[in-house]
Amino acid sequence: MNHLQVTPVILCGGSGTRLWPLSRAGFPKQFLVLSGKNSLFQQAVERGGNLSSVDVSLGDTLIITGEEHRFLVLDQLREMPDVSARILLEPEGRNTAPALTLAALEAIKNGDDPVLVVIPADQTILRPEIFNNAIQRSIQVAASGAIVILGVKPTSPEIGFGYIRQKGLLGKHGEVDVAGFEEKPDLKTAKAYLAAGEYSWNAGMFVVRASVWLDALKTYRADILNATQKAVEHSTIDQLFYRPDEALFKMIPSESVDYAVIEKCPGSAFEIKMILLDAGWSDLGSWDAVWQAGEKDNSNNLIHGDTLLENSSKNIIYSSHRLVSAVGVNNLVIVETADAVLVSDRRQSQHIKSIVSQLANQKRKEHVLHRKVSRPWGWYDTIDMGDRFKVKRIQVNPGASLSLQKHAKRAEHWVVVKGTAEVVCGDQVMILKENESTFIPLGEKHRLSNPSTDMLEIIEVQSGSYLGEDDIIRIDDGYGRN
Repeated sequence: MNHLQVTPVILCGGSGTRLWPLSRAGFPKQFLVLSGKNSLFQQAVERGGNLSSVDVSLGDTLIITGEEHRFLVLDQLREMPDVSARILLEPEGRNTAPALTLAALEAIKNGDDPVLVVIPADQTILRPEIFNNAIQRSIQVAASGAIVILGVKPTSPEIGFGYIRQKGLLGKHGEVDVAGFEEKPDLKTAKAYLAAGEYSWNAGMFVVRASVWLDALKTYRADILNATQKAVEHSTIDQLFYRPDEALFKMIPSESVDYAVIEKCPGSAFEIKMILLDAGWSDLGSWDAVWQAGEKDNSNNLIHGDTLLENSSKNIIYSSHRLVSAVGVNNLVIVETADAVLVSDRRQSQHIKSIVSQLANQKRKEHVLHRKVSRPWGWYDTIDMGDRFKVKRIQVNPGASLSLQKHAKRAEHWVVVKGTAEVVCGDQVMILKENESTFIPLGEKHRLSNPSTDMLEIIEVQSGSYLGEDDIIRIDDGYGRN
């Protein structure tokens, strides 16, 4: 039996505004664990990895993400040891059409022409077996040369989604012709779409042969194809990351898959089909959407973490660090993190992005990073700070190492509270065990490493005239950072 070659493609962008304060620009929603034990990104990777069947031979998963999120992707992939993936880095976000083109060019580089299954990383599917069945049928249709788009069965007159209009009878695999696409409607139009029964939500999921995508892009947006090819021709491989040329990539026109190609296909030489998906899909585009999709208690509250509620219903309450209690409130969003608390009417939660805009305009940092910041070697959490001092809790992964560096304006005191540390300070190398400490003078080159198979945790006290994260002069770094 001839197996169809299939390559899952995970689109992993995102600005981190819609689920603030849990999501941030440096930690967008696809990396959040909103239900169960896995993040949305990990769930998307799992969906792609479950597509193997008697008819399907599954290739490496291609993950398209940004430079700033590469180590988050890598850390979360490490928790999925059975996944074989390649990470393609965008030096700058150029929307989904260049991202998919990167994946298609990577997929064909050895002479193959797999069917690409394009899955956004920031969505949730409540019934994965139904999703898998729909994708398997989509693969069969796409293998014959059609572009297949997944249309989500609408459950309400949503004004935040684009719509797909279908026509004709169902085909062998449950596919139907696409008659056209409609922009996000007003409420009256959305109600009419729902009543008509021939419209579906556009969820941004596609199944298409790599060569078909490239041919269609050449027909409609040859400028995007040519610019992406040039960036790929000058690409480099940096450890586990595939990097197109930065300067050439930034010259690629920014455009979505829909505008560049998909919306031009109905009635053209490029056959476009839709397969209906009724699998409990949500794009989790607001806290209200998270509440709609989540598992609620007997009072219709969606709760996470340390919470106490009395006479309250239809709330979403998320506690990250402290006890959150609520009495006599309904339809609220209450989200607590280490450095910010959000209280919102649940039905107004789509307007949270205006708060994020205010934070950016005021040049505050709460919209960019959490207090706890992921790094390629582990993480740090700034637990206290004041005039001329800052206290951090630092965790270093087994076998990992920070860069060899020095600081122009601060000294550091390190206390090991768990594990074993190897410390380079000037020309001296020392091993520190639990409850042992050392001092790093201002301007001295130094490095912290974890030589063991256990986690290393230290408390760092910084002191000096300036304690910003940009006071780092890296002498040697294993992660490609300057």
